[in-house]
Amino acid sequence: MDGGLFIISLDFELHWGVFDRPGMEYNQNLMGARKAVPLMLKQFEQFDIHATWACVGLLFAKSKAEIEKWSPEERGQPDYKNKKYSAYKVHIGNDENSDPLHFAANLIEKVRSVKGQEIATHTFSHYYCLEEGQTIEQFEADIKAAIEAAKANNVRLYSIVFPRNQVNGAYLSVLKKHGIKCYRGTASGFYYNSNRTKKYNRIGNKALRLLDSYFNIAGHHAYDLYSTGESEELINIKGSRFLRPYTPALSFMEPLKLRRIKKSMEYAAKNNEVYHLWWHPHNFGTNTKKNILMLKNILEFYTNLKKKYGMRSCNMKEANQFCRKNIENIA
Repeated sequence: MDGGLFIISLDFELHWGVFDRPGMEYNQNLMGARKAVPLMLKQFEQFDIHATWACVGLLFAKSKAEIEKWSPEERGQPDYKNKKYSAYKVHIGNDENSDPLHFAANLIEKVRSVKGQEIATHTFSHYYCLEEGQTIEQFEADIKAAIEAAKANNVRLYSIVFPRNQVNGAYLSVLKKHGIKCYRGTASGFYYNSNRTKKYNRIGNKALRLLDSYFNIAGHHAYDLYSTGESEELINIKGSRFLRPYTPALSFMEPLKLRRIKKSMEYAAKNNEVYHLWWHPHNFGTNTKKNILMLKNILEFYTNLKKKYGMRSCNMKEANQFCRKNIENIA
């Protein structure tokens, strides 16, 4: 793996990713995501970037009737102790035209039309695998619904990104059973460990993650792909860095953020390791021009690393295939 791998994954969820946060006024970002996605795709085409788009299965629906058709029956839906986490309580419209925050079949098709873009799953209902009340049987029902929704749109699922990065090791066998080959794990460090929403959102942990975005307090978060791969289970393609969107209040910190990312990308390229950048399309829904320029800056730097060290861009499916092939060769 001379030159290392540069991986990008996106958590594509629209309102399904924030419906459980009462009082959060975020519609401008969510609607803006519909304009930001084509702009991101244009950058990916220009720089030959292969990326994984982990889509909430509900977004595949073209109508409310399709959602009802694919959804698990009530006993198969997650029985969270905190009922606000259930997507099945959300009021939705009839289709993408009337409700562009809960339907995105046309937008997903635009992503699929661009070379190198993988459609993965973000579960069917933005399922929280570490919240109290839900069970492995309910998780399996959710995954089966996600597979059905994808299949109806001629998509075969190979990769998964867990909502809120709530990786539940006990559930990996379910994914393997249903043909999913890899998942995005969390970066190293206790403040990246997503053991339930409340703990992840503690002020101290959020502060440490914020600081680590600008200053190297926890290393480069680059890694040897083989060290995280399990030949008998799923391959863990760990996330390295959440790409924080441009924020006017922190604009003076932008050079530090970009320097932090580039230093780690270069470290990965020099040491034949993986650097995995991720974000949500709706993060670019406001200050879109600034965010696209930031992305372009990063992708231009990747191009330099590609020329100098041989770094390669790949999506999660491709990284998984590359890892398994090399594990087999070593064996």
